[in-house]
Amino acid sequence: MDSSLREVWQAAAGSPFLPTVGKGSQFLVGFVLLANGLVASGIFALNRSLLNLTTLGIPASLAIAFGVVYMFCAVGVYV
Repeated sequence: MDSSLREVWQAAAGSPFLPTVGKGSQFLVGFVLLANGLVASGIFALNRSLLNLTTLGIPASLAIAFGVVYMFCAVGVYV
């Protein structure tokens, strides 16, 4: 694969990047993820077990993390 940087640049120019979550709905997606993560972590806190860790704890922490990132991106603070 001997492609020069110029060829790669020109090939990429024909296919623009389209994000999965649009700029206008990032705050809503972030807020929903954050709220769901907080509710799930609250439920996990009431009944901590190994089963609930895999079904509630880990998804809750991921939802909180991605929710915060989406909310920061929606207001213009990029992490």
